[in-house]
Amino acid sequence: QVQLVESGGGLVQAGGSLRLSCAASGRTFSNYVMGWFRQAPGKDREFVLAISWSGSTTYYADSVKGRFTISRDNAKNTVYLQMNSLKPEDTAIYYCAAAKSLSSRYNSGNYDYWGQGTQVTVSS
Repeated sequence: QVQLVESGGGLVQAGGSLRLSCAASGRTFSNYVMGWFRQAPGKDREFVLAISWSGSTTYYADSVKGRFTISRDNAKNTVYLQMNSLKPEDTAIYYCAAAKSLSSRYNSGNYDYWGQGTQVTVSS
């Protein structure tokens, strides 16, 4: 089992920044691909970013390229989501997730463990 706890969400004005953290416990963190997903009210959960086991490779949704960055610190069992130039359409609950494989990394079904989510609200 892997337990994931997100933090860092909140209310921010458009153009602002937030940094989300996801702390993992349980099994060996570096054995897992980590992803961030988000779900806005009335919409399906969507892929945002993912990062490989070592952090050497990252994957981005087109909607966040150039604005969001994912990183991980395997020594601290933590993955981060740096969000810059936030837009009102970024408003959602943000979830971190862990998977053993990079295959289907854009698909939420690929991920075995999920955090409880943290709310991000961007005001216009």
